[in-house]
Amino acid sequence: MTATTGDKAAQRDRARWLRAAVGRDPRVRLSVALLIADAVAATGFAGGIAAAVVAVPKGMAAVLPWAVLAMASGALRGLAAMLAARTGAAGAETVKLTLRTRVVDALLARAPGSNTTIGTLLSTAVDEVDALDGYAARFLPARKAAALAPMLVLAAVAVASPISAAILVATLLPFIIAMALAGGAAANESRRQFVALSRLSGRFADRIRALPVVLAFRATEREAEALGRAADELARRTMRVLRVAFLSSAALEFFAALSVAMVAVYCGFNLLGQLPFSVPEQLDLGRAFFVLALAPEFYAPMRRLAAAYHDKQAAETASDRLRTLPEPISAPATPMPVGLPALRFDRVTIRYPDTGRPAVNGLSFQVGAGETVALLGPSGSGKSSLLHLLLGLAPLTSGRVEIDGAALPAGASIASLASWAGQQPLVIPGTIRDNLLLANADASESELARAVHEAGLAPMLARRTDGIDTRLDTRGGGISGGERRRIALARALLKPAPLLLLDEPTAHLDAAAEESLIATIASARAGRTTLIATHSERLAAIADRVVRLGEPA
Repeated sequence: MTATTGDKAAQRDRARWLRAAVGRDPRVRLSVALLIADAVAATGFAGGIAAAVVAVPKGMAAVLPWAVLAMASGALRGLAAMLAARTGAAGAETVKLTLRTRVVDALLARAPGSNTTIGTLLSTAVDEVDALDGYAARFLPARKAAALAPMLVLAAVAVASPISAAILVATLLPFIIAMALAGGAAANESRRQFVALSRLSGRFADRIRALPVVLAFRATEREAEALGRAADELARRTMRVLRVAFLSSAALEFFAALSVAMVAVYCGFNLLGQLPFSVPEQLDLGRAFFVLALAPEFYAPMRRLAAAYHDKQAAETASDRLRTLPEPISAPATPMPVGLPALRFDRVTIRYPDTGRPAVNGLSFQVGAGETVALLGPSGSGKSSLLHLLLGLAPLTSGRVEIDGAALPAGASIASLASWAGQQPLVIPGTIRDNLLLANADASESELARAVHEAGLAPMLARRTDGIDTRLDTRGGGISGGERRRIALARALLKPAPLLLLDEPTAHLDAAAEESLIATIASARAGRTTLIATHSERLAAIADRVVRLGEPA
């Protein structure tokens, strides 16, 4: 009983969240109005056809007005259906864009050290947001239209034949029961299928990202088999969803056809006067034809709703993760320095979530304006964490960070004030020019040339036919580790920022490449406050001061 109550509460929470996230778009409401207009036009179409049939003995002059009404109503139905589909799709795109923006904001602002994988985050931003497309474009308009459109049709039928209207109402109950049973059967299968899809998408994205590691450890066959098993599981669950969908559609079509057949039998026997019981009405050809033409339209909105029911299940499954994302919050204001900034770390402790020991524990030091300070220590001693703290990527557990004497708010980032070159420089598909301009898209040719010269990239570019327009792939194929780091350094120098942050800029380089890059860094730091995280004594030697962090915490 408790589990059932909990499931119902979760179901209500999902429904409320979806209504709030999707139902506010005005185009969704316009799509509902168009679907209701389709039902009204269906009444006009049935009336025009019935009146035209009755008027046939009177000649074409009597038939023509009703034929025009039928054709106009049919055209209106087609137009309403087309506009409803387009309007719903446009509203869905707006909803998805809003949600995807919120997802990306939440992902970028997630807690440092989060255990959520990149693949899972990509699945959330792409697959799970896309799962709301059918809900916004089809299900929600169909559900709202199904609450009113059948009543309009029923009222029109009741005017012509109250008994036929009573038959439609009587057959509505088993139809609703069939929809409820079909929906309940499809819900669990749909949820399992969507979870399997999310798991496969996340795993695939993670393995693609880690492909060099997979290749290095010769784990390709094992990972391919694991992906194959996940794909097979998804295929099995998809087939289960399709089986339930086909069975439910068959049941719904059966009850809809049975209802129309009962109305047709009643109207036929009433016209012939062969009913085995007495009724308080005698139909003529016009009313009987009108009722027969309109009876299928009574179930059309509900059949449309049933066809879109799978979209509801997919959206509810996706909402389980989407509705737990934190609301985007404005980043705390960062103190803006005048001139070159000075930094002060006062008893700073950094502890990542779910870790037993702090990465940095009670560290204090200062970086004067225009000064170069090297953070020297072995891997795991917290050097990178201190730089990440300034960029809002590591949590300040205790202590205080000041910039020009003003405290840096918790969670704030000074990225706007800093140029950054990390341990694994980012390379995007495109030219070397494209990669450099990531730091400053408005940089002039002279500024670009100066950054290339200061970073020591000129000799590398001179060896290439296309120079700065040489194309790179996502893995930086064709350039060495030292050249990749020079690209990152040139990118950092291209940004007119007063603070330069370098994280292991000479790691994994041979002695000659390291010496050349150290000379480049020594000249590039001029005119900036510079903080360098390194384990290289040779690089630390160019700093004004060295802060030794000792063994890993």
